[in-house]
Amino acid sequence: MVSLLSHINPTPGFPPYTGPFKVGSTDVEIPTAELPSPSPAPDPSISTVSFRIFYPSESPAKHAKPVYWLPDPQQEYLGAYVRFLGASHRLSAFLRFMQSAKNLPFIRILAYTTIPAIQNAKLLQAPTKTQRWPVMVFSHGLGGTKNAYSHLLGSLSSHGVVVIAPDHRDGSAPLSRVREKPGSAPRYVDYKSISHSQSPEVEQARDEQLKIRLWELGLIHEALLKIDRGEPLSNVVSEESAGTTGPLAMFSSSLDVHTPGSISWSGHSFGAASIVQFVKSVFYNTIKTAPSAYQPLFKPSASSQIAHQITPSSPVFLLDLWCLPLISRSTQWLHDLPLPCYAPGGPGGRNLLAILSEAFFKWGNNLIELKRTVSEDPTLDAPLNKSHPAPYVFYPVTSAHLSQSDFGVLFPWFTKKAFKAQDPARTLRLNTRAILEVMRRNGIEVANTSAMDKEEAASEGHVPDGQVGQDPKILKRDGSIIGWVSLNLANTERSEEAANEQTSESADPMEAVVQGEMSKTRSN
Repeated sequence: MVSLLSHINPTPGFPPYTGPFKVGSTDVEIPTAELPSPSPAPDPSISTVSFRIFYPSESPAKHAKPVYWLPDPQQEYLGAYVRFLGASHRLSAFLRFMQSAKNLPFIRILAYTTIPAIQNAKLLQAPTKTQRWPVMVFSHGLGGTKNAYSHLLGSLSSHGVVVIAPDHRDGSAPLSRVREKPGSAPRYVDYKSISHSQSPEVEQARDEQLKIRLWELGLIHEALLKIDRGEPLSNVVSEESAGTTGPLAMFSSSLDVHTPGSISWSGHSFGAASIVQFVKSVFYNTIKTAPSAYQPLFKPSASSQIAHQITPSSPVFLLDLWCLPLISRSTQWLHDLPLPCYAPGGPGGRNLLAILSEAFFKWGNNLIELKRTVSEDPTLDAPLNKSHPAPYVFYPVTSAHLSQSDFGVLFPWFTKKAFKAQDPARTLRLNTRAILEVMRRNGIEVANTSAMDKEEAASEGHVPDGQVGQDPKILKRDGSIIGWVSLNLANTERSEEAANEQTSESADPMEAVVQGEMSKTRSN
């Protein structure tokens, strides 16, 4: 125990965001009855849609309210995390110790941990040509919440992106709270423990979760349109009634959400799989005739707003894509179709970025599926991009699955000890740099990456005339950035090598999640 104590930093916290803008954050929960549903509701009991907004803000007032990392009610969420992680053999001893207040006041310290954002800070006026901020929607993975990726999303906001982080109510979060109306008793959606091994039962269970996730993403898009148009919406969190002035009002006429293809779509792990299913479900719903065996998880009407938003120009960012949910037999037809960017006349891989952790890179079967998913022909065992530019695919060395979430930054001592992960803050900076540079290359106005983040002297930061982007080095495939490895879709050697490596599969699904969801998707 003494040895463990010597490695624990008793005050978990976040480094400051490195972009030029301050960051604000506001919680939103809107009754679904106030939003047009682009597809039939898969679960009528889910009466609200919940998300957090990270955004560039004005400088905070002296007595501005901080944003606590652990959501309210903190005791319930903390207990949910303990239940979620407690079944892990690696974590159970640590969690038992963590719960012992007489040994370490860790619980109380975590409850006071804040993120470097200000609650309900005033939105900064966009300095872009359109005077609107670019928007990204980010879907969380298993065990995640709308808060669990705050450092990555806040870092993007500090560079001029409004990021929407849904709180999915599909049973993938440790806990999610549903409030019918201000002041009413909340209802809780607990985590659903589902096996990570492929079977018809697992496929059906994951499909049911995806139905909820895709429906929520469609509702959030509808909410963003209404928010930008200044239309009245109730916000259960802030006890706003429709038509009253609250935090949502400041976003009116400030979001670039109406131009087709303008919204970026991103996610981590199961969230990345959700984004793949979402953009493909929307894009192919009206332009392809599906076979009778195909059972769509999300079927928006051709006249719905989301059907106009998703185009080949829609940027897509996939972090540690978990591929098992994509290979359900009921959606095989959709799986075999390429992402919208590969449609005729589309940009190909120029607006598609996949970033793996080293743990997922070493997970051979998932790596092969990922290469198929991001290629122009997902049916090929050895994907080739013959007609379009290849996507950007990278991984940072010595990174774990948790490194792209807040957990690596909050608990570096644990991720290093358990997963051999190094420098989680740098891992997130590399992720942020790559996302921002892909956005720049697709005409999205975001702030410059600092020389410090680019790990170079200020004098090296000049971009030569004619050079596309402001941080071109981050997307180079020549290994010029130490510990930042580019993957070639056509190179199967590493996939075969990785497939033969020992992966740590356990009998318990939660252990598999914590260890990088290391269970095989399918034999190849």
